[in-house]
Amino acid sequence: MLKKTNRSLLIMSMTILTGQAMAQHSGNIKYPESKKIDVTDDYHGTKISDPYRWLEDDNSPETKAWVQAQNKVTQDYLATIPFRKDVKIRLEELWNYPKSSAPFKKGNYYYFYKNDGLQNQSILYRSTTPQGPGEVFIDPNKLSDNGTAALGSISFSKDGKYVAYLIARAGSDWQDGFVMDVATKQLLSDKLEWIKFSGFSWKGDGFYYSRYDKPDESSKLSRKNEFQKVYFHKVGDPQEKDVLVYEDKQHPLRNAGVGVTEDERFLILSTTEGTSGAEISVWDLKNPAQKNFSLLIPGFKFEPDVIDNNGDKLLVRTNHNAPNYKIVEIDPAHPEESNWKTIVPEKPEALQSVGTGGGKLFLNYLKDASSYVYQYDYNGKNGKVVKLPGIGSAGGFGADKDQKEFYYSYSSFVTPATIYKYEISSGKSTLFSKAQVKFNPEEYETKQVFFPSKDGTKVPMFVSGKKGFKLDGNNPVLIYGYGGFNIPQTPGFSVSNLYFMEQGGLYAVVCLRGGSEYGEAWHKAGMMEKKQNVFDDFIGAAEYLVKEKYTNPSRIAIRGGSNGGLLVGACMTQRPDLYKVALPAVGVMDMLRFQKFTIGWAWVTEYGSSDNAEQFKYLIKYSPLHNLKPGVSYPATMVTTADHDDRVVPAHSFKFAATLQEDNAGPNPVLIRIETQAGHGAGKPTSKLIDEATDLWSFTMYNLGMKK
Repeated sequence: MLKKTNRSLLIMSMTILTGQAMAQHSGNIKYPESKKIDVTDDYHGTKISDPYRWLEDDNSPETKAWVQAQNKVTQDYLATIPFRKDVKIRLEELWNYPKSSAPFKKGNYYYFYKNDGLQNQSILYRSTTPQGPGEVFIDPNKLSDNGTAALGSISFSKDGKYVAYLIARAGSDWQDGFVMDVATKQLLSDKLEWIKFSGFSWKGDGFYYSRYDKPDESSKLSRKNEFQKVYFHKVGDPQEKDVLVYEDKQHPLRNAGVGVTEDERFLILSTTEGTSGAEISVWDLKNPAQKNFSLLIPGFKFEPDVIDNNGDKLLVRTNHNAPNYKIVEIDPAHPEESNWKTIVPEKPEALQSVGTGGGKLFLNYLKDASSYVYQYDYNGKNGKVVKLPGIGSAGGFGADKDQKEFYYSYSSFVTPATIYKYEISSGKSTLFSKAQVKFNPEEYETKQVFFPSKDGTKVPMFVSGKKGFKLDGNNPVLIYGYGGFNIPQTPGFSVSNLYFMEQGGLYAVVCLRGGSEYGEAWHKAGMMEKKQNVFDDFIGAAEYLVKEKYTNPSRIAIRGGSNGGLLVGACMTQRPDLYKVALPAVGVMDMLRFQKFTIGWAWVTEYGSSDNAEQFKYLIKYSPLHNLKPGVSYPATMVTTADHDDRVVPAHSFKFAATLQEDNAGPNPVLIRIETQAGHGAGKPTSKLIDEATDLWSFTMYNLGMKK
């Protein structure tokens, strides 16, 4: 499947440093000084102060000193928790089991990722058989001393002679590209820089990719990622010889991603103006008369994805007049909508993705947030259900057209990733491998419940824990949610969450509006001016758990990251009485300035922008930073972020934590944990994941009154 990608822009702002604030206290904690400066912005006649604006400059000596001081306070507090060492020991035991991905075949080899247990990064192996054990192909652990270099996407040439891959360092979204000779495993001279949110798509002896011009590091204001361009790189050439294939000089904030159909005939260009909506153009590379892209699907109102071509026609997944998505066939020579042919019509369930393999289409739907997969031919005929093990999440349905089988993975909240072999002709799945985690999954269960939100909308929630847990109103519960950007929350296994359940906790995941669980209508019901629905759903989940005697407010913790960090920030400011612990991670906390940093401008299609007078009116109502109030007793809070997060910049978390430490009137602690040599979360080494989980669970359990 040819997937569109999201792009980003880096805009840094100048700061003025004046004024000072007194150190604050919660209980016996003395927080570092967070000085205040006199900065006020005028938003359409409404004046908003921003006293911690100076924390937006994360490279200034004063901000670095503040970070160091905050981390010391946090670590000093965590060191007093008597069972913290025991938490880490048990987490390491749970984490320490072999983990393998589903194998995939390219050329003469099968490739798979494997981690022996506690290795910082998974290693890519290859073998002549899918069973392995194979030989090391790429080991990212050797690229850094602390495991912070992570392997990104990889792409093999059609003849299997070369592989191109990306490396990210210290969690940054910036990645470097490399090319390797598959037979010898020798790196070639190729090195590609300034790549962000792009992969490689091969055509003959080279590949297409997207990148930015080199930023000017001399000025924060000039470190912008504008005018993303598409290039063709020929193996062996230096990057400066790459051929410019596409640029848009009129729209600096548009993203551009490309992909080549499997037969290398069509080059597909997807341009976006944010995280919602795309415009599709196509170039028939085997037509000598065509010298450039021609428009296939205009505008940015819908979400089209080109799957592959069926001869001269293109197969497209789209939500045009189909909120749950359908598959249509489009003739590039006559792309008018009136000529579209529906191949697979819209179903009651939401179509999440489409894979290809063995000349078949594999459609992955969600039914009440659980995977359902169907197989069709390229004409939308001979449909059949792929039988899955149960209610859970399945992925990896794809292979080359000449392959007769592939391997996919399945997991649930209490089932570790299990790999199955799938025979395309018979539709038969057989168990290939099963992870051996040091726990008994038969001792745990997951229940799916539905509750009414504030406006009566029925919202699903998964609740997992030890079998037979009692509804006595006293269970410690962690509620997790996301609710945005068309991203669903589906059952998935985590040894970290298992640890909490092992200690008697219940882990609840809410399928909030804003995601894609029920198609585009569900997404739109939780975006822009309707974003409050997402918070109402999350608040409703906690109220339901209290009403049904699962727990009580003194035993509830809430957690979410990125857009989910915004969720936690908004809900803890709207209902501080409903939760005992809040864990906002890498959150979007300043809804008035998010669009000014890195990829933030792309989220305007999801949130709106304070630059718009009408959108400002609803953003200010829920922006976590701007809805903290002095004299309120807030939940015990641990904000988490990272110094190399160039997606949701740490300034969001810095300013929120400083304000919360100042405003909180109750005895609950307000801490911020700032990871070093890490980013938004992708590629974080195992050692850092365990350290972070140790601190989060220690803090959560201690403040929920749990005993190890």
